Amino acid sequence: MRVGVVDTQRAVMETEDGLRMQATLKKLFDSRQRELDKKQEDLQKERDDIDKQRDVLSKTALAKRMDKWQREMVQLQTVFVEYNKELQKKQGELTQPIFQKAMGIIRRLATQEGFDAVIDKQAVPYSRSDLDVTDRVITMYNQGGPVEPEPKAGDKKAPPAGGAPKPLAPPAITPPAAAPTK
Repeated sequence: MRVGVVDTQRAVMETEDGLRMQATLKKLFDSRQRELDKKQEDLQKERDDIDKQRDVLSKTALAKRMDKWQREMVQLQTVFVEYNKELQKKQGELTQPIFQKAMGIIRRLATQEGFDAVIDKQAVPYSRSDLDVTDRVITMYNQGGPVEPEPKAGDKKAPPAGGAPKPLAPPAITPPAAAPTK
């Protein structure tokens, strides 16, 4: 039995299309992260201002400002979650066609080389390095050319999860101290 091993995630991410996809995601990620950082910085300044004015404001005014700050903080956290979902969705949209083309190339390579099976490197705890065909898959992908037809609907696999930017950083501001009780 002839077996090949491929690091599917690396094969997808290191193709020219995969590298372009990562750059696109990084631009989106960076702009979203800057926006979150700005909002977080504004909330931090507001919190500091509330803390400074704690002894001067009436209990009612202090409570109103703290309540407003907390609502804005919850809103920031909601935006953070939405941005991360959007980033994951965009990654899936951009990765899927690259993954499908890479799978076709793996099938073509397996047929050409007479492999009985090509196993994803992450599925096995050990494999000899001479069985790894990942670099060949990347080269074949980048050279273009025809690909094997798509498999039947039941044969499709989901694209690998990794390789995208890390999730956006969550807001990390501590709330202002509670109003002093007299």
